[in-house]
Amino acid sequence: MNIIARPVPEAAARALEADGLHPALARVLAARGIEGSAALDMALTRLLPWTSLAGIDQLAVLLADAIAARQRLVIIADYDCDGATACAVGVLALRAFGAQVDYLVPNRFEYGYGLTPEIVRLAREKLAPDVLITVDNGIASVDGVAEANRLGMRVIVTDHHLPGSELPAAACIVNPNQPGCTFPSKSIAGVGVMFYCMLALRAELRKRGAFGNAEVPSSLKEPNLGSLLDLVALGTVADVVRLDNNNRILVSQGLRRIRAGHARPGIRALLNAAGRETRRAAAYDLGFVVGPRLNAAGRLTDMSLGIEGLLAEDPARAEAIAQQLDQLNRERREIEAGMQETALASLEQITPEDNYSLSLFDPEWHQGVIGILASRLKDRYHRPAIAFARGGDGEIKGSGRSIAGLHLRDALDLVAKRAPDLILRFGGHAAAAGLTLRETDFGRFQEAFEAVARSLLTAGDLAKVIETDGTLPTAWLTLEAAEALAEPVWGQGFPPPAFEGEFEVREQRIVGTRHLKLKLAVGSRTVDAILFGRTEPLPDHVRAVYRLAVNEFRDVRSLQLIVEHIA
Repeated sequence: MNIIARPVPEAAARALEADGLHPALARVLAARGIEGSAALDMALTRLLPWTSLAGIDQLAVLLADAIAARQRLVIIADYDCDGATACAVGVLALRAFGAQVDYLVPNRFEYGYGLTPEIVRLAREKLAPDVLITVDNGIASVDGVAEANRLGMRVIVTDHHLPGSELPAAACIVNPNQPGCTFPSKSIAGVGVMFYCMLALRAELRKRGAFGNAEVPSSLKEPNLGSLLDLVALGTVADVVRLDNNNRILVSQGLRRIRAGHARPGIRALLNAAGRETRRAAAYDLGFVVGPRLNAAGRLTDMSLGIEGLLAEDPARAEAIAQQLDQLNRERREIEAGMQETALASLEQITPEDNYSLSLFDPEWHQGVIGILASRLKDRYHRPAIAFARGGDGEIKGSGRSIAGLHLRDALDLVAKRAPDLILRFGGHAAAAGLTLRETDFGRFQEAFEAVARSLLTAGDLAKVIETDGTLPTAWLTLEAAEALAEPVWGQGFPPPAFEGEFEVREQRIVGTRHLKLKLAVGSRTVDAILFGRTEPLPDHVRAVYRLAVNEFRDVRSLQLIVEHIA
């Protein structure tokens, strides 16, 4: 493990401090490329305009025409948090626009991912749609779109995943990562794409005089799409997309609504189920509290339960669904713990450090939890990791997570090119991807993926590097600094501040059976700290990587260090 400090452009740090920022925050932001306080303006007016999204004008016209003709719309959702929130945004907005709209979310265990021909036929049988709208999927659904076209349904694809070599023959496609799209935020989540599509549709309906026309009996009240930003924030954070400036605006605005008491009943209920206060909600709560509980539905049963919770208008119904989701999340954690124990036992038979990749399969593993297991293995061993579980018909399904040096989808594409008969289906991002193999081909895939990983990675890529914001002056170890550092939205690509320092361990005791509560001293200053997930005693002196946090107990707020690594 190597600990390195990010370089700080001193001129930018001084400019930010001159604008009134706490000096600790000024240095942290400067190290992330922020040069002036104007870049911290999270106003909605600073959002990128929807007009540069390729295909979005065509989408707006198609949907406006469909609404006017009273055609039946069906959203085909994905079974993760991004897909669920994108579905909820679409359903709520389209209904406010007067559309006849329903949704269908594939059960991952029966139908797999995306708009497959089977899902198209199921949608036709159950809901008889005129138009299918994909959210957070569809860019790879060449066969599914072809089947919809054959059956006389039009398809609108809204997605953010990377396209393959062939695009589906949809009526229109809105995806910032499709060829020729100039929309600058390539990291926008699926829910963000759907939000932008609804902005474009509202503009088209406004142009057609659909809102507030007293002379037209069917005239609608123009909806405030800003009321959906809590959903957009949740899906964006939970999907771990890079928080570029545009995504930070979306998340900031959504959190502002939640803290002001304007969250959807479902989001409020999920926070309540975890004992979190809406008035203090942060990106952490969306990513590590609400997101996992919502995802538990898609992992263990059916994401329709999660979507119904997000759509619920009645607080009592939202609370009941949140309790079900909380229980599912507890079950998910138990399953994950057992799978992780099995995986670590398997790795005892090899030396992970001798490998450039990890591919594991166990016939008893749960399909819905393999992605989390892959993430845990990737974090533990700092190698791209893929975990496989049994599907059906002799197939196994894998979910992978990767490190910075290896673009996982591109790596799988290279495996597919070298062995065209090996991977049956695959797709995903740089950091995460999914694939399907024949069970009998698992050993061959292990070898092929390891060979590709060795060709793309260096030994240096496999050395875990922890970036920090350097050493914090003792004078800045204050509650004021912790509160200042908590203000911005932190996340993927805009990491939360972390500092390093040498400490004397004055006190340590186990709390909650699994964590160390500490008193650390630096110079004459003693501060409270906590180290999660460790019970083994620390030596008298440690080098620690830590975050500043605000601890609130019985309405008293105090400084606490969250220790993340001990060197």
